[in-house]
Amino acid sequence: MWKDFKEFAFQGNVVDLAVAVVIGAAFGQIVNSLVENIIMPAIGIILNGISFENLVYTVGDAEITYGVFIQSIFDFFIIALSIFMFVRILMKLRRKKDEEEEEEEVDAQEQLLTEIRDLLKEQGK
Repeated sequence: MWKDFKEFAFQGNVVDLAVAVVIGAAFGQIVNSLVENIIMPAIGIILNGISFENLVYTVGDAEITYGVFIQSIFDFFIIALSIFMFVRILMKLRRKKDEEEEEEEVDAQEQLLTEIRDLLKEQGK
C-alpha cells in the first residue's frame, strides 16, 4: 500500500496538479485585485458612484445584501473570462510549438529520404 501511495503521490501528474493549484491561487489573487481595485471603481464612476456592495434591501430589522451577491457574480465572470483568455493564449503558443516540431520532423524525414536516394543512385552506377 505504501508503495502504491508513493507512486501516486510522486507521479508527475500529481506534482503538476499541485503546482497548478498554487499558481491558480496566485492568479486568482491577481484577478481579484484587478476586479476590486480597477474594474469596480471604474464601473462606480460610470454609475455615478454607486457601489454594488452597498446595495441593501431592508425588511424590518433584516437586511438583504443583494449587492454583495451581484459583486460575486461579476467577480466570477471576470475571473472566468481571465482564465479563458489565459488558457486560450497558452493553447495558441502550444499549437505554434507543436507546428514547429512537426516541421522539424518533416525536414529530418526528407533529409533521410534524400540520403537513401543518393545511396541507391551510387549503388546503381
